[in-house]
Amino acid sequence: MIRRFTLTAAVAALIGVASLPASANDLFITQYGWGNATGGVQMGTGQTMGIYQNGAWNTAVGQQYGHGNLTAIGQEGIGNYADTYQDGLFNQAGIGQFGNGHSATMTQVGAGNVAAGVQVGNNCNANVTQAGVGNVSAFVQACP
Repeated sequence: MIRRFTLTAAVAALIGVASLPASANDLFITQYGWGNATGGVQMGTGQTMGIYQNGAWNTAVGQQYGHGNLTAIGQEGIGNYADTYQDGLFNQAGIGQFGNGHSATMTQVGAGNVAAGVQVGNNCNANVTQAGVGNVSAFVQACP
């Protein structure tokens, strides 16, 4: 009887551990330079967030609620700010900023939305909001 209980408990533990990666969230942060800051939250399952910053005084914030959302933020320069907010299923947001003093905010509420942006130069500002299902938007800005 004890042997059967031990075997059952071991199998249950293995099943629990094996199912963990499928529901886990992923976070990747790489920062070079000085004074850079990153923050955010992941609630739900299957969320992925990647943040790369190189330079000084850059700030990146990512918030993910729901399931299967993807955020990618990359910044190089000084004093850039990037913020993403996702609430729903399988949304994808990407921000790339190269230069100084850029600000970009992306908000996605719904499912299957895709937003991408690139800013080059200095002091560009972008704000993208998507609500609903299957929206796609992209921007590229070159500011002096």
